[in-house]
Amino acid sequence: MSGFLKLFGGGGKGGKSPTPQEAIQKLRETEEMLAKKQEFLEKKIDHELMTAKKNGTKNKRAALQALKRKKRYEKQLTQIDGTLSTIEFQREALENANTNTEVLKNMGFAAKAMKAAHANMDIDKVDDLMDEITEQQEVAQEISDVISRPIGFGEDYDEDELMAELEELEQEELDKNLLEVGGTEDVPLPSVPSTSLPSRPAKKKEEEDEDDMADLEAWAAAN
Repeated sequence: MSGFLKLFGGGGKGGKSPTPQEAIQKLRETEEMLAKKQEFLEKKIDHELMTAKKNGTKNKRAALQALKRKKRYEKQLTQIDGTLSTIEFQREALENANTNTEVLKNMGFAAKAMKAAHANMDIDKVDDLMDEITEQQEVAQEISDVISRPIGFGEDYDEDELMAELEELEQEELDKNLLEVGGTEDVPLPSVPSTSLPSRPAKKKEEEDEDDMADLEAWAAAN
């Protein structure tokens, strides 16, 4: 019994338990060993089947013995399949447990780091700091508004006065343009020619008759 316990990592009460990584590695090694055993048994089954076929008509006793061994190997192969399924399930469960352990460990580590980061922080001080930052931003905005405001360097002008002066200038310009237009009335115009323009030659009688007939045909076609 002690040898059996040692084989599977057991031992006395004071023995150290294996880590999940060690157990997973052991299960993987066992899976590899059983997979090799499967390959061996499959080859033995094929060999016994060939032996039975070879001696089927010549030596029935040898053929029957080969078939018995084949059946025995097939039973072992079935048992190994079940064992592999159990080991695979156990390995996956260990891997999931190990993953959850690592996740929880890292989450706890992060929680401690966050706690340490907030250890020197006071919520009241944070609120005061944010209020101060907001106040300084408002001051900076006011300064920017003042700087960007146009400066007259002490000169203060009356807007109504400026508008009145502008209207006077516009009226002067308008009067000047009207005077220039009125001065053009004394400019002499070209004289009308004394000779009469040549008159348009009168159409011949036949052409007039043809035009009248064309107009009449056009009117008849339209109606």
